[in-house]
Amino acid sequence: MANSRTPSDEITKEGFGIHARRAIAYIFLIIITILCLFWFYVLFVNATRTHSEIQLGFHALPGTNFAKNFYNTIINGSQPVWNGLINSVIIAALSAVLTTYFSTMTAYALHVYTFKLKKVMHTFILMIMMIPTQVTALGFLQLIMKMNLMNSFIPLIVPAVASPVTYFYMKQYMESSLPIEIIEASRIDGAGEFRTFNQMILPIMKPAIAVQAIFSFVTSWNNYFIPSLILTDDKKKTLPVLIANLRSADFLKFDMGQVYMMIAFSIFPVILVYLILSKHIVQGVALGSVKG
Repeated sequence: MANSRTPSDEITKEGFGIHARRAIAYIFLIIITILCLFWFYVLFVNATRTHSEIQLGFHALPGTNFAKNFYNTIINGSQPVWNGLINSVIIAALSAVLTTYFSTMTAYALHVYTFKLKKVMHTFILMIMMIPTQVTALGFLQLIMKMNLMNSFIPLIVPAVASPVTYFYMKQYMESSLPIEIIEASRIDGAGEFRTFNQMILPIMKPAIAVQAIFSFVTSWNNYFIPSLILTDDKKKTLPVLIANLRSADFLKFDMGQVYMMIAFSIFPVILVYLILSKHIVQGVALGSVKG
């Protein structure tokens, strides 16, 4: 007997397969999202509970101790939390700006210009990525002491100018999304190099800059190792250092509810920065799909 399937049956079957794969993809993404957000939920739930309740184990529902934890930690706590918040915002924001701007400029120079030792410089920058921070910490600390910059924000901000990881990301993005013809056209129109970079290149690189600004801000915000070595005055310490101080308190004064409250308090600025910059990431993805 001849095959009785019609073209409409084939289309229906193909459409069903597409919908099934899409449904599986959505289910998988929902599960991944729940797993990622679950730990934030645990954090905020524990911030609403007492120390003894936290010791008993995880509870799915929030507690009733939020106001007390907030008052004892943020308003009337033993640590200068508001000073720590301001310090962290200043250091993280300036570090993100310097990192993204100068890393983009470095990537632009090595991407556009042709000169001797260009490949050597690129390889050298990538080699620096392999050096752990702990290896150079002692020499860096000795340099800071000789320059009388201890207990200062400068050693935590200025070194952000040199960021090999951000440079590498920007270089890869330029190779895929920055035509040389745009730069040549700008030069023909009489624009200088800095004007070309600031008015032509930076807007094109906005999605990549937004991504690296988030990463740089979060990295600087969560940095504990170097600030704990440099900052000695409590009023100049960042939030991660203050959280560590709170966790190392005397056993009789130690309160896990307050620790969770302080951690939750320190996460809000990071979430705010992400919400502000995420729209540029979405725009960059949409622009890339249109170009494709």
